[in-house]
Amino acid sequence: MFTLPLGDRAQLRPLEPWQAPEYLAHIDRARATVDPWTPWASLSTDLASATATLQDFADRRATDGARIHGIWLDGTLVGGVLFTGFDAASGVCEVGCWLEPAGEGQGLATRACRALIDQAFTQRGMSRVEGRSASGNAPGIALARRLGMRRDGVLRRHAVHRGGRRDIEVWSVLAEEWPAANAASEAAVRAELDRLMGVFVGAFTNTGGRRPDLGVIRDVFVPEGRIIANVGDEPVIYDLDGFIAPRQEMLTDGTLTEFSEWEVTERTEVFGSVAHRFSEYGKSGYHNGAWFEGGGHKTTQFLRTPAGWRMSSLAWDDAPAKP
Repeated sequence: MFTLPLGDRAQLRPLEPWQAPEYLAHIDRARATVDPWTPWASLSTDLASATATLQDFADRRATDGARIHGIWLDGTLVGGVLFTGFDAASGVCEVGCWLEPAGEGQGLATRACRALIDQAFTQRGMSRVEGRSASGNAPGIALARRLGMRRDGVLRRHAVHRGGRRDIEVWSVLAEEWPAANAASEAAVRAELDRLMGVFVGAFTNTGGRRPDLGVIRDVFVPEGRIIANVGDEPVIYDLDGFIAPRQEMLTDGTLTEFSEWEVTERTEVFGSVAHRFSEYGKSGYHNGAWFEGGGHKTTQFLRTPAGWRMSSLAWDDAPAKP
C-alpha cells in the first residue's frame, strides 16, 4: 500500500475495508463538523455500514472508478480525500475532502487534494477536475480557491440534506491550468505557506467544545514576529506574547464562543527566500452571547529560515461585523 508524505507528520494512504474499525472511530469524531455540510458521515454509523462504504469504494476502484484515501496525522486517521467520481473515458473526475477537528488548520486538506489532482492530470491524463460544495460552506469554497479552481456556476436546490434543499456550487480546474511538473518545488513552498496560514487561522477555533491553543502561533512565527491590528485610528502593534494572551482568555472565558475564522480568498507571491500573502477572511461566533458574522483582510509576510518557512509579520483590517 503506497504512502505519500504530507509534511513531516502526516501521510496519505488508501483506505481499505479491513480498516473499517479505525475509519468508523474517525468518522464518529468528525461527524459533528462534517454532517452539517454533507451526508457523507451518515453513510457510516456502525461497523457494518463503515465496512460496506469502504468495500464499495474498493469495488469501484477495481473498475477504475471512484476511490478513497485516508489522511493520517502522527499515526491517527484524521480525515480523507477521495475521487467521488472518476471517468477516464470522458477525462472528468470530482475530488472531495473532509477532516475531523484534530486535523484542521494545518493545510492537510489542501496538500491532499493537490496530490490527487496532480495524479489525475500528470499520471492519468484527465482533462478536468471538479469540486462541489454547498453554497454556505465557506471553508469548502475557500479550499476550492486555494486549489486554483474557478466557479462554473450554481446548481440551484440541487441537493437534499437534513430535510431541506441546498444550492451546490460547481468549481473546476483544467489540465492546462494546473502547474507543470517542473513547478513542483514552488508548489511545495506554496503548500507550506498554506499550512502555516492554516495553523494560524485554526488556532482561534473553539466550535463544538474545542479548546483553542493559541500557543501554536509561536510555532509558525519567527520569535521576533509582529502582529498588527489596523482597525481603528492608529495601528496597534503586538509582539507574540502580547497578541496571544488576551485572545486565549477571550476564547476560553465565555466571551467568544462557537468562534471560527477562515480564509475566503488569497493571493500569494514567492520571491526566493521571502513571500507575501494577501487574504480575505471570514469569521463568525457568539460575542457575549450575541451571534455575529464578519470578515476583513490580512497581509502576511514570510521568511525562509534555517528551521523552514515562518511568518515574520501579519497585519489585519476588519470589515464591520454583521449582527
